[in-house]
Amino acid sequence: MTSATDLVIGVDGGGTKTVAWLAPLSDDGTGLVLGRGRGGPGNPRAAGFEAAQASIDAAIAAAFADANVPRGRVAAASLCLSGAGRPAEQIRLTQWADARDVAQLTQVTGDAEPILAAASPENWGIALISGTGSLAWGRNRLGEVARNGGWGYLLGDQGSAYAIALSGLRYAVLAADDRGPATELLSAFQRQLDAATPADLIDRIYSAEMTHERLASMAVVVFDTAPHDATAEFIIESAARQLYFLVDALARRLNLATGDYPLAVSGSVLLNQPSLRALLDSMLREAESTPREILVVEQPVRGAVTLARIAANNSSHTAP
Repeated sequence: MTSATDLVIGVDGGGTKTVAWLAPLSDDGTGLVLGRGRGGPGNPRAAGFEAAQASIDAAIAAAFADANVPRGRVAAASLCLSGAGRPAEQIRLTQWADARDVAQLTQVTGDAEPILAAASPENWGIALISGTGSLAWGRNRLGEVARNGGWGYLLGDQGSAYAIALSGLRYAVLAADDRGPATELLSAFQRQLDAATPADLIDRIYSAEMTHERLASMAVVVFDTAPHDATAEFIIESAARQLYFLVDALARRLNLATGDYPLAVSGSVLLNQPSLRALLDSMLREAESTPREILVVEQPVRGAVTLARIAANNSSHTAP
């Protein structure tokens, strides 16, 4: 029977779901995953620490059950979570994991680190996220790290699903007031929200059911309207420009040479909207900080497994 001490756990937690993979400590090159589990929101800042911890715990338990392995203390766990990019969150979550006896060694990171680990064998370059929020995180060959964005929806998150949806709604109501250009976004959002009149949008948007995540999910309205509406097209182009700014500024901060570094992209918007990826690619190719290649990472949790293995191996090398 497989022993928990011969296993690692990788966790990817975001604003809507948490995914956990249980895998062997040793990587045989096949990408073998023994068990997969899912839980609810894993962002401790958005969902609250108790809710996020419950989601992580549920996902880990489900991964063990899927593997048909008794739950136990694994060699290493990497908890890669949105809203956990600072030491304050990382310390608190590490203490919780130790109390739950999750692993002999637990590391907590933000949600960009596993994206880079999944895409780059050398684990350096830039990871860009555009999902509910937006963030760029990078590491250069010297091991220096930096990040741009990740300020949250009140202070930043430009180029994210939330920002795109909110911009679309704002242009829609400007059109309703004849204070802005006529746009199909007004009727599109009315249909999406079952609002008979523009004024009904107020009740829909300010209702208790309109969560941050639900509003972000309406970015698809802007993307669906963009092919035949100049205002929606402008919003998408502006979002791509903001994501370009994140990458360009970070590449310069880390002294990443043009044409040398990999760019790994993930998040619901970048994964599901090829038109935005194409715009971003075009902008980056014209810049002085053009990446060597753009890699799409559909399953960041795979990178979380990689980080758990790295942590376990580093620990064994430094053990007395």
